[in-house]
Amino acid sequence: MTAASTTSALAARAQRKTRVGVVTSNKMQKTIVVRVVRLVRHPKYNRVMKQVESFKTHDETNQASIGDWVKIMETRPLSRDKRWRLVAILKRASSAPPVPGGEEERVAPVPKPSEVAG
Repeated sequence: MTAASTTSALAARAQRKTRVGVVTSNKMQKTIVVRVVRLVRHPKYNRVMKQVESFKTHDETNQASIGDWVKIMETRPLSRDKRWRLVAILKRASSAPPVPGGEEERVAPVPKPSEVAG
């Protein structure tokens, strides 16, 4: 490999798109789903709108978990849906996500009308 081709390869890698988002799913092997939120100004109405995209991302070591803030980079197509790879985990999730039916979701029972009237 020549020095010119090496520098052009490094320049091409530096121009790849990068995004920062939150991991929403890690149920697939070596794949995570990352949700990226962007603020976009409407061209006609000048209103700032939230635009949400989900990217299937390659996670070689299965190190990312749900709720982690991660940085991803565009790469060659790895499968039908995967075009991004995990670069770094910026911030780990503070705790595990709530489990449906767990203690976090329990609420006090609603009293019957006969009990309230006394």
